[in-house]
Amino acid sequence: MSETTKGKQLFTVARVFFLLIVIPLSLMAILIANGIFKLGVTVKEGAVVVLDQKSQEEIKIRAINTAGEVANFLSERQKDTLVSTILPASEAAFKKFVNENKKLLWVKDKGGIVQVAAPLYTEMSLIDKSGNEQIKIANGEIVPKARLVNVSNPANTTYKSEEYFAKAKNLNKGEVYVGPVTGWYVNRADFEKGKRFSGIVRFATPLFSQAGFDGVIALAMDVRHLAGYTDHIIPTQATPVFEADAATGNYAFMVDSKGVIISHPNDYHIGGLSPDGTPVPALTQATSTELTKKGQEVLNLNLLSFMDPNLPEVTKDAAAGKSGIKTYKFGGHTKFVAYAPIKFYTKETPEPGGFGWIAMGVDVEKFNELASQTTKKIDKEAKAWTTTIILILTVSVVVLFLILALLARGITRSIEAEIPRGSEGEGQFYDDEEEDK
Repeated sequence: MSETTKGKQLFTVARVFFLLIVIPLSLMAILIANGIFKLGVTVKEGAVVVLDQKSQEEIKIRAINTAGEVANFLSERQKDTLVSTILPASEAAFKKFVNENKKLLWVKDKGGIVQVAAPLYTEMSLIDKSGNEQIKIANGEIVPKARLVNVSNPANTTYKSEEYFAKAKNLNKGEVYVGPVTGWYVNRADFEKGKRFSGIVRFATPLFSQAGFDGVIALAMDVRHLAGYTDHIIPTQATPVFEADAATGNYAFMVDSKGVIISHPNDYHIGGLSPDGTPVPALTQATSTELTKKGQEVLNLNLLSFMDPNLPEVTKDAAAGKSGIKTYKFGGHTKFVAYAPIKFYTKETPEPGGFGWIAMGVDVEKFNELASQTTKKIDKEAKAWTTTIILILTVSVVVLFLILALLARGITRSIEAEIPRGSEGEGQFYDDEEEDK
């Protein structure tokens, strides 16, 4: 086979290779790179949410919706309390009621985060008209008779200061006492070691016989179910988190009707009790230095004008049953707060403020800085992926071309082996009839 013929064959193979492999691979690479670029733009646009008027209104709506969810949740617990009055007065019936009423909670488990069905109520008690506990379920188990106490004395209650018996005793049939968030205080040092606030919201309703007042049924709702409505929220993103980081300034919190924090990413800001049942005092201008040194940083927003004069204003609006938005400058940062009242009303928490309020705050400067960092990271990743694709394509083309060149060479050798050298030249061919002539 002549060198010219070999060159033509190689050219033909290369042309086919280019048409069937190089062009499709190049088009695919272009499409993939373009897809990655567009995805990067989309993700970037989602990450760089400017906290404009529309975004602020969306966060406000989210605060209103969350407050509504909390109000509905508390109303359901109120109904549970009334339902418990028609249960058989037996340990078995009470235990079954507690163990069957559950709600999902996010918890840490073996280094991971999982959702578990946890009982709504840590305690359920039947109390006679003198205040003596007759039946009590605590943490899903029946409390022995020898450990039952008289709760008409607040010092005998779980948190050594609860007044639910006296409060419920003065209610009419069908009314329910709803106590404040109650639990042992968690200071800063314990919080940083991993301890978290745990407590209850006490529900209690009176029982009546033909003779009149006949006792009280009380339920202690696990406060984690209440805190879960704000603990997992970052106002600027739709997806929930296990624990928000207060240092970012981008988190939600919950406040009771008196202005005391009852849910917050930093649990040492939540109002709680000392071991003797007395409330840990909230920070004031006079006590803030001393209490902060002790790691006791309970926040009552009505008392914080010395730290941020805008917070008492927000608290006043929320206590008046108003929802709204407040944007202001403080400490060199632009602060944004959306707030909405929890419209759940009882004798203890009447209209217009109700049970308390939900707040969703954003430190605008920190948020913008984080968004900028995110976009840079997205751009870097997109460029890296595009470079990788081009490199892979180049290497693939070279390797495939070498393979096909070797293949063409092998085919050529096979043909040369079948056709003797010199026989492939030009010649004339005659058929048998012409030879006979």
